[in-house]
Amino acid sequence: MRIATIKSVASAQLCTGCGACASLAPDRYRMADVTDHGRRPIAIGEVHADDTERALLDICPGVGLEHDRTTWSPRIDPSLAKGWGPIVEVWQGFATDPRVRYEGSSGGVATALALHAVASGTTNGVLHIRSRPDAPWLNETVLSQSAEDVHAATGSRYSPASPVESLHLLRDSDKPTVFIGKPCDAAAVHAIAKRDPEIRAKIAVTVAIFCAGTPTWRGTLEMLAAMGFDDPASVEYLRYRGHGWPGHAAARGKIDGKETEVKLTYNESWNKILQRHRQWRCYICPDHTGEFADIAVGDPWYEPPTEGAAGESLVIVRTERGARWIAEMREQGLLTLVPVPGRVLEASQPFLMLVRGSVWGRLIALRLAGAGVPRYIGLPTFRFWLSRLSLRAKVQSIFGTFRRVVHKRLRKNLEMVPRNDGR
Repeated sequence: MRIATIKSVASAQLCTGCGACASLAPDRYRMADVTDHGRRPIAIGEVHADDTERALLDICPGVGLEHDRTTWSPRIDPSLAKGWGPIVEVWQGFATDPRVRYEGSSGGVATALALHAVASGTTNGVLHIRSRPDAPWLNETVLSQSAEDVHAATGSRYSPASPVESLHLLRDSDKPTVFIGKPCDAAAVHAIAKRDPEIRAKIAVTVAIFCAGTPTWRGTLEMLAAMGFDDPASVEYLRYRGHGWPGHAAARGKIDGKETEVKLTYNESWNKILQRHRQWRCYICPDHTGEFADIAVGDPWYEPPTEGAAGESLVIVRTERGARWIAEMREQGLLTLVPVPGRVLEASQPFLMLVRGSVWGRLIALRLAGAGVPRYIGLPTFRFWLSRLSLRAKVQSIFGTFRRVVHKRLRKNLEMVPRNDGR
C-alpha cells in the first residue's frame, strides 16, 4: 500500500492521532473524532503528494520511528537500550503532596511535574489534554498555566487525544513549555524539534505516559453503556482512573432522569472493555514506554496494588534534561523517589517484550498482505520475536495478522468520517 499523504496514513489505519500534521499544516488538515478509529486528520480540500506532504510524513510517528543514538546521554544503560530505549535513571515513588498522589492514576508524578512547571515561573505552562467541559467523554488539548488548570486535567484518559495539534502555540511564547502526552505524541514532538530549532528552544521538557494502546471512542461508549449511560450526552463527568491505585473509572450524569454516579474497577473498565477497542496502529507499535521523551512515567505493576491503595509511579529518566528536572523536584521535596534497578521495568511490564517481538511477525504479515507498514529504525523487534516468543506465539503473530488484515480491512483505503459532535 502506497503512503504518499497524511490522508493516506489515516486511510491505511497507521495514524496514531497525535495531531502533528494539523499543527504544522492547519490549512490542509484538522483533527476530528472518528468513532471507530479515534482522533484523525481530516483533509481540508484536496491533498496531493508534494513537498509539504513529504515533510509531514517525515515527522509522522504513524509512518515510522527512528532513534538517533548519537544524541543519547553517555550515561545510558546499554543493557536496557535495545528493549527499552535510552535510560539514564530509573526511580520509583510518588508526588509528595497527598492530594496530587491521590488524584493521579498511579503516584501523581506527571501531575506534580505539571504543577512544578506552572509554579516555577520559568515556563509558559503545560501543553496536555483534559476532558471537554461540554462533552466529558471527549478530550481536548489545553495549555495549562495555573495550578487550577492542572488539577482540572489530572488523571489518565483512556481515549483518543491529539496533544500535538496545538504545538504551534509554543512559537508565540517567550518561555519554554512542558509537554505531556502518550509515547507516540512524544515521538512526534521529538521529530519536530529535531528539525525545527524554534520549537526545540520552546520545549522545557517532554513527559510521556506508559501506554498499552489507545482505545477508540467505541470503547468509551461501551464502557458508559455498561455503567448504564446509553446516551453519552447525559454524562456530566467521566474519569478513567485515579482516586487511589489503580483507581476506578467513574461517570456521573442522569440515568432515567435521576442524577447518578457509577464506578467500575480497573479490571472491569480496562481489562474487560476498553483494551478490546485499541486502534490498529497500537498493535504494531514497539514503543509503549515513551522512548523519545525526556521523562516517562508508568505503573510499577510488579507490586500488585490493593484496591484504593496510595499509588506509586515508575519514573524513567531518558535524557540529561529530564534528569535535571527530576533532581530539582527532589531537592524541593515535590517528589518522593528512590532509585530502582532497571530490571524492575520488565517485572512491571512483563508482556511488553512479548509485544515487541510480536510486532516483527505482524509487520512481516502486513508486507506480505500488501497493507500499510510503518518503518522502525533503532527499535529492534526481530531479536525479541526470536528469543521471547514460543513457537505458537511466533506463528500466531504472523497468521493471526493475516486474519486481522481481512477483518479490519487493512488493505482498503477507509474514509475517516467525523462524529457530528466532534471537533
